[in-house]
Amino acid sequence: MTDSEQAELSNERLRGASAFQLLHWMAAGRIDSRRLVSIYRNAIAAENASLNAFVAINEGVADLAAASDARRAAKNVIGRLDGLAVAIKDNIDVAGMPTALGLPGRKARMASEDASVVARLRAAGALVLGKTSVDEAALGTTGTTSAAGPTCNPHRPEFNAGGSSAGSAVAVAAGLCSFAIGTDTLGSVRIPASHCGIYGLRPTLGEISSAGVVPAARRLDSVGILARSVQDLAIVLQVLDAYDADDARSRRRRVALSPPDWEPGRLRSGFLPNLAALGVSREVCSVFSRATDALGLELGERMDADFSGYDFARMRRAALLIMESELACELEADLEDGVHPVSPRLRDMLEFARRKSAVDYAAADRLLDKAVRKARQLFEQIDVLVMPTVSQGPYRIGETERANDADLCSFASVAGCPAVSLPMGRLENGMPVGLQLVGAPGSDLRLLELAEVCASRLDAAPDYPVTPIR
Repeated sequence: MTDSEQAELSNERLRGASAFQLLHWMAAGRIDSRRLVSIYRNAIAAENASLNAFVAINEGVADLAAASDARRAAKNVIGRLDGLAVAIKDNIDVAGMPTALGLPGRKARMASEDASVVARLRAAGALVLGKTSVDEAALGTTGTTSAAGPTCNPHRPEFNAGGSSAGSAVAVAAGLCSFAIGTDTLGSVRIPASHCGIYGLRPTLGEISSAGVVPAARRLDSVGILARSVQDLAIVLQVLDAYDADDARSRRRRVALSPPDWEPGRLRSGFLPNLAALGVSREVCSVFSRATDALGLELGERMDADFSGYDFARMRRAALLIMESELACELEADLEDGVHPVSPRLRDMLEFARRKSAVDYAAADRLLDKAVRKARQLFEQIDVLVMPTVSQGPYRIGETERANDADLCSFASVAGCPAVSLPMGRLENGMPVGLQLVGAPGSDLRLLELAEVCASRLDAAPDYPVTPIR
């Protein structure tokens, strides 16, 4: 390798590169997995104390990297993600590591086997770098409620990173891993993706197995992907997409996941007619307007999406009741643990669910069916729903959590639709905010194809690795 080539591939450049670019450089012999893992480990050692993205590191990852390099050197069969280092949200089981779920009493609770998603990543050659911070019980939108302490936004550490997949989003934005895995129940991948200025995908419900993930709300839970490019989302999705008999909601596809035929010139994009009435801030509305104006022909024919009779806030509250009810069952032992008590915030939320009746739960569950029907009707009229990811940008750590943070994300969750968040611009304080594209169930790759077109046109992603705004 020449001196100029070595200078090109500086540690900083490697930390900011997409997973796709890293794979290309490894295939060309310009870098190896051991160097990549060493760079991430050193960056974590230097920066994690201020960011709090990782809560545990896989001490055997260097050996895994060496094994990956040996496979390449011997020209053995390698996996699609061979040599990349992935960060895993700490509500997903990784064999031999604790699944703490942001709770004080679970730090020593070791997983005996990998979650299905982790097993598929390993089979594709990816290396588990470590576990990332999660809001307490994955019930939060700020990333600040974990027993391990708040996770800080790499753009401005005094601001929250969004939740509940806060650590995974920060690890990607700060260049501490190749890509990351999170979970999304009511926006827990898309909200931190928006706040941190990266790309986040919630796939169609059941597209990726949730076996081995601590359940929050079974009809809403989805494993999601966080990355530094849309292309990375597509690569990882195609590795993880598979039917799993151990997941009751896993989808058995009749054909392989592939981009369906479509005509970009005939794309029909739906817009919510009055974002301000839904609680979207003036600043976010302004950034959204500029971004969608810039997209022009990329969004094809534009029309109002008919959400008459659909109450976003009410639907989000119904979904939250289901989540709180199921977590009250899941965390029964944690609630009774006097040695490691949960926070008053979490206890109050789960006790609220306990005071509700079975009829209340059934009513909430039936209300969510309305969203499924709404999506079926909606996507007969449009191809994609276009809106901001969040109603407001990141806010300072310590401020009261905003009730409507998940409102715009909730529709895809309760309807089982795929949704992707991509950077669309910055607010007046320099913080990023995301554009959300929602498609019909099963249209994941089509949605990602459109997201790639939009991302290229907007060119709104920050430079990675993200450094604090001065």
